[in-house]
Amino acid sequence: MSFTFFIYFLTSGTLLFAQSTYPEAKLSKEDLFAHLSYLASDELMGRRTGQPGNDTAATYISQFFKTHGLQGMGDDGSFFQTISFEQTTIPREGKLTFDGHTYTQGDDMMILKGDPFDGKTQIVYAGHGLVDQENQIDDYAGVQAEGKIVVVLPGSPDAQDPLTISRLAPVKRKLAAERGAVAVIEIYRLGFPWSFFKQYFSRGGLELASGQDKDEFVSYGWIKEQSVGDLNSWIKTEEALSAAFEHSGARVDQLTSQNVIGLIEGTDPNLKNEYVILTGHYDHVGAGADGGGFYNEEDSIFNGARDNAMGTVAIMAAAKSISQQPTRRSVLVIALTGEEVGLLGSKYYVEHPVVPLDQSILNINTDGAGYNDTTVVSVIGHGRTGIDELIKDGANWAGLGIFPNPVPRQNLYDRSDNVSFAQKGVPAVNISPGITEFDDAIQYYYHQVTDEADTVSPSYLLQYAKSITRITRLIADSDKTPFWTEGDKYEEAGKKLYKLESE
Repeated sequence: MSFTFFIYFLTSGTLLFAQSTYPEAKLSKEDLFAHLSYLASDELMGRRTGQPGNDTAATYISQFFKTHGLQGMGDDGSFFQTISFEQTTIPREGKLTFDGHTYTQGDDMMILKGDPFDGKTQIVYAGHGLVDQENQIDDYAGVQAEGKIVVVLPGSPDAQDPLTISRLAPVKRKLAAERGAVAVIEIYRLGFPWSFFKQYFSRGGLELASGQDKDEFVSYGWIKEQSVGDLNSWIKTEEALSAAFEHSGARVDQLTSQNVIGLIEGTDPNLKNEYVILTGHYDHVGAGADGGGFYNEEDSIFNGARDNAMGTVAIMAAAKSISQQPTRRSVLVIALTGEEVGLLGSKYYVEHPVVPLDQSILNINTDGAGYNDTTVVSVIGHGRTGIDELIKDGANWAGLGIFPNPVPRQNLYDRSDNVSFAQKGVPAVNISPGITEFDDAIQYYYHQVTDEADTVSPSYLLQYAKSITRITRLIADSDKTPFWTEGDKYEEAGKKLYKLESE
């Protein structure tokens, strides 16, 4: 044996030995696949938020956390952070007539909320229906809304993406109610087909319970212009028009779900007061018509193996491994509910955090539409938080490479739970199974009944879980504190959260 080879053998052997001493090196492919198979089983009926299968999944995850010694951080020391939701069933019938047009519910009108209404009134235009004193916006200036229907443009002047529209809907409804309006209706001028929009919202909606009912009577919905821009001439006049409006009323049911939260306390006397928050949503879209995709009598359950039982199993694996060998910083592990119905579990958490947000240094979220490359993990948010090398090292340790920011035109960063943390200023990254583009391999499974556990590669599941665990460990042990790169759109929110001076 040459001296050079001896040194190589010695150093390589030492490295391999060091790697093998981490608990994540001993994760079992069979165990991980068994967890995936249960979470994505027909028994759980697609894990839709607020339904029994979702609750069963939450219990399963909480028992796993308890078994592996995590500290419950939910209500009264449990692992459950209980969340109240409102499930809305849209009105079956309705009509709105003004300016010579009649709009019909389910055809070119979708009233989504509000008590039954039947009467003659007036209709007025109010810009985007927003009031923002800080930015000197008041779309209601000079508008007499009392007892009237308010028609508004979609979203905001700066954004008409689905996330913005969803976020602003309750704001617009509240502002209209405060001014005595009987309804607020947005004009459909969006970049995707009305038929998709109508199909999605015809199933009703789930949202966080407001705890306030003063605006519940106010109708809210959408109308589709009967020809492109046919309301422009009226909008320009800003005149009140006579209108006849009726609909049968939306039904609102109360239900609950829960985030599942466990803590692994850090070992460093100072750094343990900083938290790495590891998240993945465990809900999926349910079964039958709730699922929103094609189904038949033979298979009507949207099992959600890739989206997001894989991510759930990965954070469970991390919880187990890091609890066996804790990191310097504390790690808060959260299995989130309500992602598929509007990121609702994460939205609730950031408004009701169980550890201070200004002590939460990073959110590592794991979620994805599936995978078409088993040699990598995809890093959504690569280049934004200063931790790219640690992510790469963690993935490499598990035998995987990284694929930065896949399918940028899809704006994936703002479509998963990491964005709820980012909006509050917490640096956040989403690590997904290896997706490089939305090709047939993705679309065949994404939100389809075909997304079954037995179609997932157990070997890739093991590598993926190891990479999530190792990335979390490296960041929680690092001297480096993540923060937004200069100029990032969430940088100012981060400076505000951590009380850093803006230049």
